[in-house]
Amino acid sequence: MSQTAGGTPGDWRAGQALVEKAAAELLDPQGRALAATVTWWELPGLDPELRWPVAVLGEGPLLLLLHGFDSSFLEFRRLAPLLAAHHRLIIPDLHGFGFSPRPTAAEQGPAAVLAHLEALLERLRQEGIAGPLGLIGASMGGSVAVELARRQPERFERLLLLAPAGLTGRPMPLPPLLDGLGVRFLALPGVRRGLCRSAFADPEAAVGPPELEIASLHLATPGWAEALRRFARSGGFAGCGAPLPRLPLRVLWGADDRILRAPQKQAALALLGERVEELAACGHLPHIDQPELVATRWRTQAD
Repeated sequence: MSQTAGGTPGDWRAGQALVEKAAAELLDPQGRALAATVTWWELPGLDPELRWPVAVLGEGPLLLLLHGFDSSFLEFRRLAPLLAAHHRLIIPDLHGFGFSPRPTAAEQGPAAVLAHLEALLERLRQEGIAGPLGLIGASMGGSVAVELARRQPERFERLLLLAPAGLTGRPMPLPPLLDGLGVRFLALPGVRRGLCRSAFADPEAAVGPPELEIASLHLATPGWAEALRRFARSGGFAGCGAPLPRLPLRVLWGADDRILRAPQKQAALALLGERVEELAACGHLPHIDQPELVATRWRTQAD
């Protein structure tokens, strides 16, 4: 599939074209199916000229899913069909990530990510959907979920975090020059291949052309490099765990997680305590390595 897209960073239609092409041409059939559910929302309080990608599927109580760093809604391609039988799923691309528009003057960092999600919640409220939602956050999306639930606890009934990143530590902004070098490094095909393989418990069996395609597809969205550089300069999400929101919370973590360093994981485990279940034969992406188990744990969490 082509990795090019026309348009400017503020042109949401360039991202729309990429998603429509993904719905027709992705190698991964579950990725194609999920891309076909994306709608483009105007969000209250944000630029009215822009539209934001949100995958919407399934029937039942609302469940919001938040992806990780430098990823997209496609991260949930394995889990979404398992949850859609019981829930109406809302899966946005986070602000500055995935196939979202990236206007040159827009802020990039945690504040912008949270403002975008609060605008999404406000749109749901305006449409008469004000009851509590379920909330699942993966990797960096785990920290985003905790921050969002802490800000608006009345909007959520329970949380499930999947290998959450950024719950402990402190923001470490990358200085000028280093942020640009880091982004160029992340764009290298060999680096992306290595990161993709590191995310799985058994990369030899799990990683092939479909996974590599999805891991890099959103890089063609106009403004990807500059937005990621500015997010890195913000320091990103860190130290978001304490105090944990006063909501039912469960955590699934792969025993073979090679993305988060051991000290990061140990600090998070100390914070989370008995809320954590470690999964054997699972890497940094429980929702891709073991989606059936993740779906089961979400359903039984409600019992």
